[in-house]
Amino acid sequence: MKKIIFTKDAPAPIGPYSQAVLHNNILYVSGQIAINPVSGDIELSDIKLETKQVMENLKAVLNEAGMEFSHILKCSIFISDMKNFSAINEVYGSYFTSDFPARETVEVSVLPKNVNVEISAIASK
Repeated sequence: MKKIIFTKDAPAPIGPYSQAVLHNNILYVSGQIAINPVSGDIELSDIKLETKQVMENLKAVLNEAGMEFSHILKCSIFISDMKNFSAINEVYGSYFTSDFPARETVEVSVLPKNVNVEISAIASK
């Protein structure tokens, strides 16, 4: 049986999807972008700040499901320009201590709301 995960500490979905779905102890987190859940503003001033907001949104969804970054099995990172890879990677890596999850990073032509980075995840307890 699936359970829909929702928290006010992450931005509400901008389309017909859930922030996350929990099924058989596996959490499927929808792609997070740099929308501040309090103000609704999108952080685009700096790629590191943008990535930090994405990771904080991801953290909020994980926490709502009783999980943390150490529970992540795999992340998918979508970026608008591969030249931002190093800066994104630096911020992303700071949220993990060891046993990094599997991951791919893919450059795409455009992302929702014209953001520069979107990250989705699969986690399990």
